[in-house]
Amino acid sequence: MTERFSDSPRHLARESGFVESDGMQIYFEDYGCGEPIVLVHGWGSSLHSNWVRTGWLDALLPMRRVVVLDVRGHGASDKPLDQSAYGYANMSRDVLAVMDHLEIPKADLMGYSMGSCIGASLLGSSRTRFTSMILGGIGDETDESLANLPKIVAGLRAKDPARIEDPLSLGYRNFASADPRNDLEALARSALQIWPEGFPLRLIGPTATEIDLCVLVVNGADDHPYIDTVHELVEAIPSAELVVIPDHDHVSVIVAPRFKQEVLQFLDPSATL
Repeated sequence: MTERFSDSPRHLARESGFVESDGMQIYFEDYGCGEPIVLVHGWGSSLHSNWVRTGWLDALLPMRRVVVLDVRGHGASDKPLDQSAYGYANMSRDVLAVMDHLEIPKADLMGYSMGSCIGASLLGSSRTRFTSMILGGIGDETDESLANLPKIVAGLRAKDPARIEDPLSLGYRNFASADPRNDLEALARSALQIWPEGFPLRLIGPTATEIDLCVLVVNGADDHPYIDTVHELVEAIPSAELVVIPDHDHVSVIVAPRFKQEVLQFLDPSATL
């Protein structure tokens, strides 16, 4: 068991603690009752910053049992310095380990950014464990976004953040430093591993056209490059639907009221926010 970071949710978890995944301790919290949905956060974030503080837990609990976890390298979970530990195929096992511990044979999954790529990996390897998926902030990396990776890593590794001159490097450094539990070197190594893997259709593999789950994809209209590259993913999955949220980018869309409304209606067409 661990202390929750900063502002805890208003709801009491039915269970919280750690499970083992690949020899690492992965932290989870389990709330509410009903059909389960598993929430998987983005890079540099955590279950609290991605799902609790943004109001997602409050929005989903009236209709679902909500399971949230800190993926390896994040939040209260172990933070290995082995770069290869952060491949999407490896991180997806953290989700399955939590589901197995809670004896959940099948669940809906909602991911954001890195969490959506984990969802894509699970669509390729373990889709029978899921009833539907919601993938937010997803799309392909591009030559330009991959060229930014050395700047991101340099910002994370800088000894003195006051001397970081590049705005992109400083932005990522400030974002990662917002949670004092983060290990900046672990995040640097995870970034080096997952940015080049950031192609959802490759993560799914050759069976994308055989996916029979309902898949909702939600991106901000200003979320570049992902909004520019997501259409190939949506077109490949027969049941996929794309919702574009106007006037929002990769950071802001997670708190957009319409995002929540689209998700609630996807899970229950009679639902209102």
